Formats: sequence, C-alpha cells, structure tokens
Amino acid sequence: MEPFRVDIPQADLDDLRRRLADTRWPELIEDGWERGVPTAYLKELADYWRTTYDWRAAEAELNRYPQFRTELDGHQVHFLHIKSPEPDAIPMIVTHGWPGSVVEFLDVIGPLTDPRAHGLDAEVAYDLVIPSMPGYGFSGPLKKRGGDLAWVAGLWAQLMSSLGYDRYVAQGADFGAVVSVLLGLVDPEHVRAIHLNLMLTMHSGDPAELEGLSEDDRARMARTDHFLEMLAGSMKQQATRPHTVAYGLTDSPVGQLAWIAEKFRDWAGATDVPEDAVDRDRMLTLISIYWLTATAGSSAQTYVENRAGLPITSIIGRYPPISVPLGVAQYEKSLFLPVRRFAERDFSSIVHWTYYERGGHFAAMEEPEQFVSDLQSFGQVLRKL
Repeated sequence: MEPFRVDIPQADLDDLRRRLADTRWPELIEDGWERGVPTAYLKELADYWRTTYDWRAAEAELNRYPQFRTELDGHQVHFLHIKSPEPDAIPMIVTHGWPGSVVEFLDVIGPLTDPRAHGLDAEVAYDLVIPSMPGYGFSGPLKKRGGDLAWVAGLWAQLMSSLGYDRYVAQGADFGAVVSVLLGLVDPEHVRAIHLNLMLTMHSGDPAELEGLSEDDRARMARTDHFLEMLAGSMKQQATRPHTVAYGLTDSPVGQLAWIAEKFRDWAGATDVPEDAVDRDRMLTLISIYWLTATAGSSAQTYVENRAGLPITSIIGRYPPISVPLGVAQYEKSLFLPVRRFAERDFSSIVHWTYYERGGHFAAMEEPEQFVSDLQSFGQVLRKL
C-alpha cells in the first residue's frame, strides 16, 4: 500500500487541448436532445474544456485528501482514505458505478468525516474509504477478464481488513449498490450495515405480486421500462461490444465528452442541460479522469463481466435475501425508484427508507447536503440497533 498523488504530465494536457481544437465535427439534425447530445451544446462545452477549465485546480483539490494505491488479487486499486477526528466515527466504504468516479464524493467528504466543523451533529461521523472501481480512473486499466461484482466485493473486504476495520458500512449506487449488497454476503461478519441511494426492484412474474399496487408503485415500475427502452443504449453496447466503442472514446476527447455528458443530462435531475443538475467543472473533472487515464474501454468491462445479471436487480436476485441492516435513499430523478413490496421480498431488514424530491443518479454530486443528511439519519438509526 503506497501513498498516491495525482500528477498528470503537462504533455497529456497539451495533447488534450490539441485534440479538442482539431475535432472533426459531424453535421447533425439539430432537434434538441432527442437523438443525443446537440452539436451546439457540445461545441461550447468542448471549447470551455479546452480554454477555461482548470485541470490543475481539480488535481490540487483531489490531492488535498490522502490517497493510496495497493494491489489486490493482482489488480491495482486506487482509493481515498479520510479519517474523522471524531473518536467513534463509523467506518464506511463508498463505491461509485458507471460512469462514476471518486470525484462524485468530493463535496460530501468534509461534512461526513468532520460534521462538527460543518455545523452538523457530531454524534454521527464517518471514516471514509472511497475506492476507484477496478479498471476505472487511477485504478485502471484492467489486465485480464473475470472481474464480476462479487469479485469486487471480495476485494473491498480485503481492503477494509487491511486498513484495520473490523466493522464497517457499505454504501453505493449504480454498480456500487450491487457491490455494497454483495459485501453483505461475502463479508457478513464485518459489514455492519448497507446504505444505497439507488435500488432497482422488479416483480418476479407472479401476477399475485401486482395485486393491490398503488398508482405510484406502477409509475415506479414504468420508469424502469423507460430506462430499458430509451436510456440503456450505453449499457447494451458496453455489455456486448465494449472494445468497439472504446477506440473512439480513447482517441477522441469530444467522443468521451459526449458519451458521459449525455448521462448527466439523462440520468441526473437535469431539465435541459447537464449543468442544471451538476457543477460544470465537477462534471469535467470526472470526464477528464476517464480521458487522462484512458479507461473508457477498461471501465466498460464491468458490463461484460456482469452481462448475465443486467439490469442490476437480476444480479442481486441470484443471491439469498440480505439480513444485514439496510437503508435506502430515493431521489426523485433517479433512473429507478424501488417498489417497497418488492424490496422487502429481497431484503428482510430494511431499517431506513427515505424519499427526496430533488436529485437523481449522481446524488452526492447533485444534492450533497441531502446525501449527507440522509447518512447522518442512517447513522442515528445504526446507533440504536
């Protein structure tokens, strides 16, 4: 386990700016976002990335936090490890998904680890371990196949043990939600609780499960159908032919920019453009990490390795019900909103269930105050168990 600092060579930043300046743009029908990212929006965003965005400032912000790299099962893993000044802080490992990054959590690190300094209840504080998923960012690229999410959960169990944490909370969304649930299965003696801010539930096919469902629950089910029909193109591509799309994403920064910016528009709580939901510079920092580490193709392997279980609810459904205490935070603009009846079928120990009218898929980036507040409330529940 070695200390790590982000230090991108200046030549790589110069190359990025050159490629942005030399972009060959397609001629497209300008009809808003219906067919993908509009050219006018992307040209302006790419120009901002090239001329105004400051990677060095983002790099300095990342380097404010203790970072490390270690080898687990032959793979390099990068992680942030921020210890709380509170003596009884709760250890928690936080896992992102795709197209995620440790950048998602920069705005919540301070309040979660040092609530007293942020005017919050100091009774609930967390020691945070925030890894980059294998193959993502500073953990990438992957060197071989075989890394399904159960394998990642096993790596995280090793990581938390090596850091000396005997009891800890697992938190996540997207693929990180599945990893967190699987941690409760592979390391039940040490996982104190699980907290998810994304949960997808689907009915089993038994008509009896649909009897008496409210209109709200039926709308939640319809949202999942809408995702699979209209918003899951990247999932299907990366789950079948990730290498084919990787060439364009690794060679063209504008291609990488469009690939991820679209997700912040469609998957977050945006009304028109991604910046309605997230800070522009924060989004570009996340996208820059994918570009500067050339991990577009490597990160996509998560979909291939877990293809049999997509969408992610099927991954969870292959395992026994989870008995570890579970908290669920729902954000109105999330890709999925769970039906509690179905959630209780798969999870026998839900102890925290909240709903927020703002926020979406990238909750910690979009609504950091709500994200922190929910974890503080969840911590209060855990104190009483």
